[in-house]
Amino acid sequence: MQAKKRYLLLFSAGACLVLLFCFGGIQVPLSRRGPSRRDDRSLAGYHPGARCDDLNEHISPRQKRDTLSGLYTGKRCRMESCFDFSLCERNGFKVYVYPQQKGEKLSDSYQNILSSIEGSRFYTPDPGQACLFVLSLDTLDRDQLSPQYVHNLKAKIQSLPLWNGGKNHIIFNLYSGTWPDYTEDLGFDIGLAMLAKASISTENFRPNFDVSIPLFSKDHPRTGGERGYLKHNTIPPYRKYMLVFKGKRYLTGIGSDTRNALYHVHNSEDVVLLTTCKHGKDWQKHKDTRCDRDNTEYDKYDYREMLYNSTFCLVPRGRRLGSFRFLEALQAACVPVMLSNGWELPFSEIIDWNTAAVIGDERLLLQIPSTVRSIHQDKILSLRQQTQFLWEAYFNSVEKIVLTTLEIIQDRVLLHTSRSNLMWNCLPGGLFTLPQYSTHLRDFPFYYAKLGIKPHPKFTAIIHVVTPLVSQSQPVMKLLVAVAKSQYCAQVMVLWNCDKPLPAKQRWPATSVPVIVIEGESKVISSRFLPYDTIPTDAVLSLDEDTVLSTTEVDFAFTVWQSFPDRIVGYPARSHFWDSNKERWGYTSKWTNDYSMVLTGAAIYHRYYHYLYTTYLPASLKTMVDQMSNCEDILMNFLVSSVSKLPPIKVTQKKQYKETMMGQSSRASRWADPDHFAQRQTCMNKFASWFGTMPLVHSQMRLDPVLFKDQVSILRKKYRDIERL
Repeated sequence: MQAKKRYLLLFSAGACLVLLFCFGGIQVPLSRRGPSRRDDRSLAGYHPGARCDDLNEHISPRQKRDTLSGLYTGKRCRMESCFDFSLCERNGFKVYVYPQQKGEKLSDSYQNILSSIEGSRFYTPDPGQACLFVLSLDTLDRDQLSPQYVHNLKAKIQSLPLWNGGKNHIIFNLYSGTWPDYTEDLGFDIGLAMLAKASISTENFRPNFDVSIPLFSKDHPRTGGERGYLKHNTIPPYRKYMLVFKGKRYLTGIGSDTRNALYHVHNSEDVVLLTTCKHGKDWQKHKDTRCDRDNTEYDKYDYREMLYNSTFCLVPRGRRLGSFRFLEALQAACVPVMLSNGWELPFSEIIDWNTAAVIGDERLLLQIPSTVRSIHQDKILSLRQQTQFLWEAYFNSVEKIVLTTLEIIQDRVLLHTSRSNLMWNCLPGGLFTLPQYSTHLRDFPFYYAKLGIKPHPKFTAIIHVVTPLVSQSQPVMKLLVAVAKSQYCAQVMVLWNCDKPLPAKQRWPATSVPVIVIEGESKVISSRFLPYDTIPTDAVLSLDEDTVLSTTEVDFAFTVWQSFPDRIVGYPARSHFWDSNKERWGYTSKWTNDYSMVLTGAAIYHRYYHYLYTTYLPASLKTMVDQMSNCEDILMNFLVSSVSKLPPIKVTQKKQYKETMMGQSSRASRWADPDHFAQRQTCMNKFASWFGTMPLVHSQMRLDPVLFKDQVSILRKKYRDIERL
């Protein structure tokens, strides 16, 4: 009986506790752990101080589902499950941009993205040929407090006839969420579309489907972009400061914890980590006891001076996972120290960030200074060099960010021709290493040293002919014989761009190597740079019909090229300059101590540049060159220098060599024509405009076979013909 009473008492007490709990009489303390990215605070209607039961009371299950739909619909999407590959099989990888809708405004940044796509070789104006679709609705800024925020985006997208649930679409986004939590919700259902997003978390990133892009400012250049700053203070690798940061300290809302703790490792000497409370309209309402001291210290230092004089730059999370500090550090050759747990780093699918950055842990902030101090100076120099490569290859313009995004997706679509990790992470980078040309490293001029191999030991000569063949004593005949005698010549191609019919085979001189005569495509000047299948060698010796070269000079130029296979090596040099009076680029043929171009009338380069010239350059530039029948040599120099970031190589010629055109050549009158020279001035500026910068690099290096005034007998010298006066 006593036992029954005890059980009844316990049961009654338990029932009372349950009733008290249900009606709020007892409150269970919440975990001290900070809110996760998926907690209820990301729901619409949240405000500081609101309780969970308040949210449940005001938000229906349907509202919750609609709010989270932008994040979770298509969460499991991968290329094989949410992408229609059949659209790419008919016309290759082509991208369609929706026409801009009437009344819809675009931010400058989004307009730059669309312009970059429309100016690329991927673009098609025909949606029937497209493999990938890009919205003309601005999706970059999905912060509801931003003036760039586009309202009713969900309805506008759903009304698009080609939307198809988002399949084969890509959505670009820089900012998502709003105060105080800044979640990754875009505010609309992206469906089956891919997301090219800044500040994306590894939790929400869909591998092999989404693309993580960097956060860039509205002032980021559309094309071109500035070069990195490694050329200053390269050796020794240590700079004035070891580790720096200067930025906001968030007093309220997400992002405050990491930056709020930086003062613990700031020492005002070689570790300078500065934060300020001065941001927002009501910052003084939230200021703490450290604000005045932090603000004073913050104002003592110039950010640019710190950035360019520090070895490492801290890149902590801001309101969102990414920040502008990331690209700023890359450009300044300041090794980024990432302090943003859970951030899927930009282009992580292709870039090995361990070779260019230090990946830190926010929970181990106090260990960061000792960690960076322990890195050997050789490793530091390697890291800094890689920051410069990555900055210039993929990040220094909106165009490169967009093209890198598209190239990544193309590699997924055309998996059998995708680029290797080495191609993406070594010079010149994936944008200039086109897999449609080859997937083998040995077929490109950039990897011979890494592979420990040498180029093919022979060259193919291409002689560009524009005048009729009327005499066996014409310069082209002498040139053909001299080139064919070279020990390195595999064959000679005569490109017949003359209006007259092809001469009979017996008109050409007999040689020990094959002579192939082909008609130029449409008889335009760019046909000299087509990637002909009949070129079996790595090296191409490009020649004008009236060039005067001896066999010895040809041999020497080729041996020099074998040491510089990624550059143009040749004889006639030219230069560019900035005309400050006319505020434009100028072109000069004066013989001076420096040069920036070697003309393709007598030059050797790798055959891959034929493929790049034909495939990479826009039709507008090639059409301009063909219509003028001029400037193709300048355009090739622009292309090669933009890829290699290096000047061409000039080799010497014999003393009596005169760089003048022969009297009987129809080309002679063009070189003497002032209009021809004026056209080349115009070309310089047109080309620089398209490249977005001036890629040509000046050089004062000239390679001679041996010194002219040495004591060795002329008969014992390998290239003795070059030294004859």
